[in-house]
Amino acid sequence: MDKIAKDVGDIQSRLIDHRPVVQGEICYFVREFDEKRGFRESRLLDNLNKMVVETNEQSLPKCSEHMHKHLCEALTRLEAANHMSQSIQQRELEAEQSTQLQVTIDRRKEDWDKFLKEKQRLEEEVDKEHAKAVGRLSIMYSNMKKDLAKFSHF
Repeated sequence: MDKIAKDVGDIQSRLIDHRPVVQGEICYFVREFDEKRGFRESRLLDNLNKMVVETNEQSLPKCSEHMHKHLCEALTRLEAANHMSQSIQQRELEAEQSTQLQVTIDRRKEDWDKFLKEKQRLEEEVDKEHAKAVGRLSIMYSNMKKDLAKFSHF
């Protein structure tokens, strides 16, 4: 019975107690990481840290200064280009308005010429009517004068 209890205890420790397996895995991991790799990751991280510090202290200020200088130049050029494009746009607008103004002036001249021709035609028509009326009145007054002359002889 002792043997059975011992065997059951061994089986239980193997099935339920995972400490020896976990301890073995931990030892394997530590041996793999520390011994075989020889702190390679630590050296790589140190090198990366040095590169980042060097970049922050040297390259970044140079790049920032260079970028600021060129961005100021680009901004100046863009402002000049914007001013030039606005001037061109203003000239085109003025030319278009001038063209529209000239078209309007030409149309007004044509309207004025038509008005003057129509006025001249109406004046001639009124003059003709006036001449006819003067002619009729002259005839009527000369007839009246004749009639008056007939009555004054009596």
